[in-house]
Amino acid sequence: MTFGVFEILSLIGALGFFIFGMKIMSDGIQKFAGDQMRSILRQITQNRFAGILTGFGTTAIIQSSSATTVMIVSFVNAGLLSLRQAIGVIMGANIGTTVTAFLLLAFGFGKFSISDYSLPIIAIGIPLFFINHSKIKSFGEFLIGFAILFMGLDALKELMSFIKEDPSFLQNFIQPLDQFGFGSVIIFVLIGTLLTVIVQSSSAAMAITLSLCGGANGLSFELAAAIILGENIGTTITANMAALIGNIHAKRAALAHLFFNVFGVIWMLIAFYPFLQFVHFLVSETFFNALIIDGDTESSTRWSLAVFHLFFNIFNTLILVGFIANIQKLVIRILPPKNDDDEMFNLKYFSSTIPMGELSIIEAQKEIVKFGKIVSRMNDFCRHILTEKKDSEFNKYIERIEKYEDITDKMEVEVASYLTKVSENELSERSSIKIRGMLSMVGDLERMADIYYQISKTTLRKRNNKIWFTPNQRERIIEIYNLMEEILETMCLNLEMRYSEVELSKAKVLEKSLNKLRKEIRKEHFLNVEKGEYPFNNSILYSDLFNSLEKVGDHAINVTESITGEV
Repeated sequence: MTFGVFEILSLIGALGFFIFGMKIMSDGIQKFAGDQMRSILRQITQNRFAGILTGFGTTAIIQSSSATTVMIVSFVNAGLLSLRQAIGVIMGANIGTTVTAFLLLAFGFGKFSISDYSLPIIAIGIPLFFINHSKIKSFGEFLIGFAILFMGLDALKELMSFIKEDPSFLQNFIQPLDQFGFGSVIIFVLIGTLLTVIVQSSSAAMAITLSLCGGANGLSFELAAAIILGENIGTTITANMAALIGNIHAKRAALAHLFFNVFGVIWMLIAFYPFLQFVHFLVSETFFNALIIDGDTESSTRWSLAVFHLFFNIFNTLILVGFIANIQKLVIRILPPKNDDDEMFNLKYFSSTIPMGELSIIEAQKEIVKFGKIVSRMNDFCRHILTEKKDSEFNKYIERIEKYEDITDKMEVEVASYLTKVSENELSERSSIKIRGMLSMVGDLERMADIYYQISKTTLRKRNNKIWFTPNQRERIIEIYNLMEEILETMCLNLEMRYSEVELSKAKVLEKSLNKLRKEIRKEHFLNVEKGEYPFNNSILYSDLFNSLEKVGDHAINVTESITGEV
């Protein structure tokens, strides 16, 4: 067979079909069992072994280590999980991802193949997908993705068989790289790493490896095992590349995963050949032997690879589970916060640059809570600059406000973009309403930050021009600031609550109090202007301040109304 451009495109298409099916299946199961998965992760204690089991179970169920990572880092940043606990869950997720190989072998490479029944499965899934019930719809999506995955695998197997039937494949690819002894193992580790980085899916890389191994012209067990080791590194490189534009927490989690897997590959290379003999023993002398098709060397090689992948991750976890605290210290030492604001201002709760549907809403909610706290601090800073006498302290507050405003601009863009991407997924009506409310919130919060920034500029202009407020004016402005502090505190508390539990009554009472106070001050101000009690430039700045603060209050009540869905 001549393997030309058409065949290459067909191979890419088959791989894409497989990855597409994997994504649909994973998204479906996340929506179906997402709340349960989150509940399980929330209940993790300091017991590292419970974390490992949880990571294993979650990944095995949703068939996506990336989705597990999204949830893990989300809860780390939300304070529901520590980084130490998260590392344990990541270890378990590494074991859980080995289930994929057994799934592919059981239903894609044996005598019984799911691909033969893919169309009937899709026929069952399609009606469920169009039912207006979130759970049933999600299950239908899972069935469709499951069927498409094995259709893609079947196409991939067929194309790979053509490659293996071509003697030139052995001569042109494998044989030249199989001449360096242990050096060949290293080369194929690098090939596995590169393959995973290219396809952006360890499951797809595993499917390719399983399809290529065995037979006269296929990969040997030794070289295929080396590729699998490389895939374990490749999957962490992909995560680290994504984390480059993420927050410090995402970087630390990705780096911990990299250290964990690279260390595993290093010790496995040291014990490579004895470990292969151990796997041969397990496959030939234990219950695994019953899974192999009689006399089929390809089947034997594939099952041996699955067992190799499983026990490599189990042993790696057992070796490193006692050093979780050390890994945590190491990644924090390598990636320390640049300053006190670094931890606060980075997109702290976004664990991935790729939103994962329903699972991402909790991340966005936590990010908006932090957004609200930043705005609340800006109110405090603006109150300080009104009465601060030391130029050094005054300038420090001005710089902080300017920095905060710049950060809020970026946060608005990032959070809004993130929510927009989330909304592109299939979501429940409730989730769609929640996202609309969140988009409204970030808009109001950013405008509140803009107003505080303008207030700081007004106060700076007042100071530079040596315009002094009367004691009564200062007291009145401070009175508004104090009321705003209570308004913003209520807003932040509401943001942290379950949306169904938020009460508007207190927020509306405070808003009415602000409006009343502003009217009193405005009336008082006009009377004093008529009496000529202070200069015209004083009156303009004073009026700007209390009117601006009242506008902040309007946006604050808008935020609370958006939480409750009144948008």
